[in-house]
Amino acid sequence: MIHANSGIYEQDKHDRLRILDADGTVHPDATVPDLSEEELLAMYEALVLARRFDQRAISLQRQGRIATYAPMTGQEGSQVATSYALDEQDWLFPTYRDHAAKHVHGVDLSSLLGPLRGHRKGYAVPDDVNVIPEYIPIATQIPQAMGMAWGFKLQDQTDRAVLCHFGDGATSEGDFHEGLNFAGVFDVPVVFVCNNNQWAISTPRERQTASDTLAGKADAYGVESIRVDGLDPLAVYQATRAAVRKAKEPGPGEGRPTLIESIQYRFGAHTTSDDPSVYRSEEEPEYYRDRDPVDRLRSFLENEGILTDERQESIESRVDGRIENAIEEAESLESDPDDIFEHVYGETPDRLQAQRDELRELREKYGDEAFSEVLE
Repeated sequence: MIHANSGIYEQDKHDRLRILDADGTVHPDATVPDLSEEELLAMYEALVLARRFDQRAISLQRQGRIATYAPMTGQEGSQVATSYALDEQDWLFPTYRDHAAKHVHGVDLSSLLGPLRGHRKGYAVPDDVNVIPEYIPIATQIPQAMGMAWGFKLQDQTDRAVLCHFGDGATSEGDFHEGLNFAGVFDVPVVFVCNNNQWAISTPRERQTASDTLAGKADAYGVESIRVDGLDPLAVYQATRAAVRKAKEPGPGEGRPTLIESIQYRFGAHTTSDDPSVYRSEEEPEYYRDRDPVDRLRSFLENEGILTDERQESIESRVDGRIENAIEEAESLESDPDDIFEHVYGETPDRLQAQRDELRELREKYGDEAFSEVLE
C-alpha cells in the first residue's frame, strides 16, 4: 500500500531553523555560522565524500562484495554537520545509517566497509576515536548514551558531551522515553538528534505517532528541543553546536540536554534489501531532491566565491582516490577462523574450548587452504 505522506516539507505548519534556502541563498534574517572558508570547504568535501561513498557502497552490495547496506543519501548533510559540531573529546552514538557521522568524528573509511565484509575491524573502534559501535536495534543506544553522559557529569568531566543519533521511529520506543526522562531529571550533558526522514522503514511519520512534532515529545521530560531543516547543513551545524555548548557549560540554564529534530528525507531505500516504491509515491522523493543538501551547500559556496571550478575538481579527485583506497584496504582484510571464539564469553567454557581445539587440529592437519575446501 502506498501512503500519502502528509508531513511534506513546506506544508509543515511548525517552524524550523533554516539558514540556506533551497537554492543555496541565505534565508532572510538568518545568520551564517562563524566558520572560516577552510572549514566550510572541509564540510563540503565531507558531504561530497559521503554522497560518493554511498553510491559506491550500494554498487558494492549489488556486486556481492559487501552485505546489506543502509543508504544515507539525503541524510548525509545532517550527519556531517552534527559531527562537525562536536569537539574531539565528545562521544558519538551512531545508528546503522550514520556512516558519514562516524567518519567525520574519526572512523576511517575502510572501517566503515570492514564489518559489511564480515570483519571485526570497524566495530572495534580505535582507542583514540570516541565513537561507539553502531546500533542495529531501534532506540537501545538512547539510555546508554544518556548513561555515559551522566557518568561524565558524576566525574566532573565538564569538557565532554555525548551526541546520540536515532530515527523518527525510535521516538515510539520505550527506550526513548526512559532516556529523555532520566536526562531531564539529572541534567546530563547529552544531545539527542532525531533524524526525522519521514519514514520508519515503510511506516510514514503520521502513522507511527500522533504528536504534532517529534521535538515536542521532549517537553514532557523537561528537555529543551529545537526543530531544524535537516537538509540545510549550516542550520544543523548551528543548532548542534549550540546544544553541545549548552551541555558542557555550567551555570543557570546550562549543562542541560537538548533534543534536535532534524527534518530530512531518505532519498533511497531503507536498506539495499528494501523497495520503497511499494510504500511511497515516485513523486515524493523528487520534491526533496530539489532541496538536496550537497547541491545546497555547493550553491552557497559558489555564490560566496569560496568554491571555484578548480577547487571542485580537486575535491572530487581527492574524494575518489580516498574511496578507492578504502575499498582496496577493506577487501585486503583477512580473518583468522580462530577469531570466532573471541569475545563470546569472559572466560571460555570447556565445551567451547574443546571446539576451538578441534578446529585448530583440523587446520593443522589439512592446512588452511585445504581446510577451506573441506568446509565448502
